Amino acid sequence: MEITFLGATGTVTGSKYLVTSGSKKVLVDCGLFQGYKQLRLRNWEPLPIDPREIDAVILTHAHIDHSGYLPRLIRDGFRGRVYCTAATRDLCAVLLPDAGHLQEEEAKNANRHGYSKHRPALPLFTREEGERALQNFIPIELEHDVDLGGGLSLQLSRAGHLLGAAFAFLTDSHTSVLFSGDLGRPNDLTMLPPSIIRHADYLVLESTYGNRRHDSSDPKVTLAEVINRTVNRGGAVIIPSFAVGRAQAMLYYLHLLKAENAIPDIPVFLNSPMATDATHIFCRHLGEHRLTPAQCKQMCGVAKYVNSVEESKDLNVHRGPMIVVAASGMATGGRVLHHLKTYAPDPRSTILFAGYQAGGTRGAAMLAGAESIKIHGEYVPMRAEVVALSQLSGHADYTETLHWLQHFEPPPRETFITHGEPAAADALRLRIQEQLGWRCQIPEYQQKVMLA
Repeated sequence: MEITFLGATGTVTGSKYLVTSGSKKVLVDCGLFQGYKQLRLRNWEPLPIDPREIDAVILTHAHIDHSGYLPRLIRDGFRGRVYCTAATRDLCAVLLPDAGHLQEEEAKNANRHGYSKHRPALPLFTREEGERALQNFIPIELEHDVDLGGGLSLQLSRAGHLLGAAFAFLTDSHTSVLFSGDLGRPNDLTMLPPSIIRHADYLVLESTYGNRRHDSSDPKVTLAEVINRTVNRGGAVIIPSFAVGRAQAMLYYLHLLKAENAIPDIPVFLNSPMATDATHIFCRHLGEHRLTPAQCKQMCGVAKYVNSVEESKDLNVHRGPMIVVAASGMATGGRVLHHLKTYAPDPRSTILFAGYQAGGTRGAAMLAGAESIKIHGEYVPMRAEVVALSQLSGHADYTETLHWLQHFEPPPRETFITHGEPAAADALRLRIQEQLGWRCQIPEYQQKVMLA
């Protein structure tokens, strides 16, 4: 068995791992690069393998940095099956067409306002191509063996990161390898904990928070403090949120705070058709998360759902305090950009981040104290308060990761640290080596490794 690391090396995005076993070639995850321009340009480069030679794709979960390259892969000739959980398939039915739509809108804006160097600017893929990609999906059950042919088999186990997220366990007649995808947290408010895994010959492990511990304070208390001081200033709370996962957790927290009278009864808007659809999907997959049907209903009822462009524009002239949850989580696109253009210059308002901000994204720039951010070719001054709530992250921190690793009996022969910024990946490598005594390495982009 051989692994070629085609993404998530030196960065938290672009997850792609090509596994070759005999005559079989399988791609584990098929994500888009995000953040720095030099990374985003990789999305336009041809893969080092002809997509027609890939037999199957396995998705660990639906987030775009793990699934978003699929429409392009299929456009370029991939004709195999895409294996994932049923919930991942349902979420991708929302995410992939929306990603194509955003690509088309970005190209239109670039051509209209002339801020692209390309004439004309083109989308990486279209909404139609995002919809067409779904025809290749084959949902499979957790803990169920799937024969991929050529002696290669697959089993998915719950990863806890978001609805449908799974570990991918691949075995042939000689070797086994586990891909963590994104590792969830043991005590998440809405998601069930990751499955305990006790054996794999090799492990490919994410390191998003490999050098950090999440704040242990109660996120409800911190969130209430942020909202209350913003309301007292007469401002709006703008929450750039990942439409899948964090948006649903945020809505449930807001419900709890209102039910406890911990925050004023100000209007809450969910301004993302994609997040709206994802919320309904979340409520359909009962038993795959912690919430009861009654709690799902309460979560869905806390916000007014904004669907039309006209309703979205009205929020930018809204008078009085409000909370707006809008995609995207790292402020890389979508409707939240229009709200940032209006409210980021307002010192009464707050921009609240509840997820990881990859280097090179607007979210990372704002958290680093940028005086202005570039949106649609123009610089917008940053005068609003900017807050990050790491307690709401869906990724395990390094202590939670180490605790999960301690269940392996015996340890993997080697652990490959991926899906992290360089400092985070190296910090996790060092901790695993020193505290667990395991062999680890941090692969380079397009590095090939033979698994003995």
